[in-house]
Amino acid sequence: MSSLMVDPRASLDATATRGMDAALDEELQALQSAGLRRTLRQVHQRRAGTVLINGERVADFASNDYLGLAADPRLSRAASAVLQAEGVGAGAARLISGNHPIHEVLERALARFKGCEHALLFPSGYMANVGAIPALVGPGDVIYSDALSHASLIDGCRLSKATIRVFPHADVAALAAMLEADRHAFRRALIVVEGIFSMDGDLFPLDQLVPLARRYDAWTYVDDAHGTGVLGATGAGSVEQCGVAGQIDVIVGTLGKAMGTSGAYVAGSQVLVDYLISRARSFIYTTGAPAAISAATLEALRIVQVESWRRDAVRERATRLRERLRAAGREAPGTSDGHIIPVLIGDPMHTMRLVADLRHRGFLVGGVRPPTVPTGTSRLRISVSAVHPMELVDALAANLIDAMRGMPV
Repeated sequence: MSSLMVDPRASLDATATRGMDAALDEELQALQSAGLRRTLRQVHQRRAGTVLINGERVADFASNDYLGLAADPRLSRAASAVLQAEGVGAGAARLISGNHPIHEVLERALARFKGCEHALLFPSGYMANVGAIPALVGPGDVIYSDALSHASLIDGCRLSKATIRVFPHADVAALAAMLEADRHAFRRALIVVEGIFSMDGDLFPLDQLVPLARRYDAWTYVDDAHGTGVLGATGAGSVEQCGVAGQIDVIVGTLGKAMGTSGAYVAGSQVLVDYLISRARSFIYTTGAPAAISAATLEALRIVQVESWRRDAVRERATRLRERLRAAGREAPGTSDGHIIPVLIGDPMHTMRLVADLRHRGFLVGGVRPPTVPTGTSRLRISVSAVHPMELVDALAANLIDAMRGMPV
């Protein structure tokens, strides 16, 4: 066969690929028309509440860097020291040969911070939820999940193959009615909520949840990704804020938000952690986190507990922005001093045009559309940081109010 001849199998593969690309491109165009297509932007050099985009420094009100720790040089130094001593990768899953002593030091520190017996690290909050929930419940069990639960919680519930009951957002009375109606029909019951909801900025009434769960012999599962580090007297999160420390069965927290690093953890009893080590697939079959990241997180945890001014600063800035918006006749749902500030727009196309306008004015804010939020509730998601200068918060408020002139209230 001549070396110039084309292998017919390659031609068939190329044809198949073109067919796939055409089908996917058609779907992409439909997403584009509906205002739902996602794209990536390059962001770097995070500094004092700003980032660099295409060579321009922009005020960042889109990130979850609530305490301003993501670019704190103390975290970088802590990571660098361990990086030089230990290298980069863990090399294997922690159950094989990837379990570094600093992983266990961090887990013990996180457990103390959350008022629990023990904690277990996961690569991300998503992997914590899709690993822990299916490990805890399955066929023959029931999950009661808040209607506005995060995608990772929804996916964890689906993977479990347990029966799923969805109750109206933060409606404890409706949850009680569901438990009364059919809790008896199932072996185990797991109540899944967020401590503070990531797209709405409101706090779940955990003080009401705990006695209700006990009455019906149900387990409580609280994803405190956005409360950890920010809420509570010591920053221990929504559980501390609501006065139920030590009373929640399973607490999930992430390290890539207020803590400024990456990864996540599940905290609870020693038995819970021992069980997840043997049953949570997203832990068992995942390479361990770099030791340097755990070192940076330990430093972040120390800072969170000794520099309470950061939490005060977040609340002050959130309150200021909410007051400015309300004075202009714009609603800012969520708790009155909450660090997540949703501004409801409704239409996804209008939402993204507003995001683009603000970006042109020098402000990066998040535009949130379905399926992240329900249809008809597209919004700006604004988050404040302790390191935002107050004049920057005032400038955002003024520009946002001006950009929304003429839009329905």
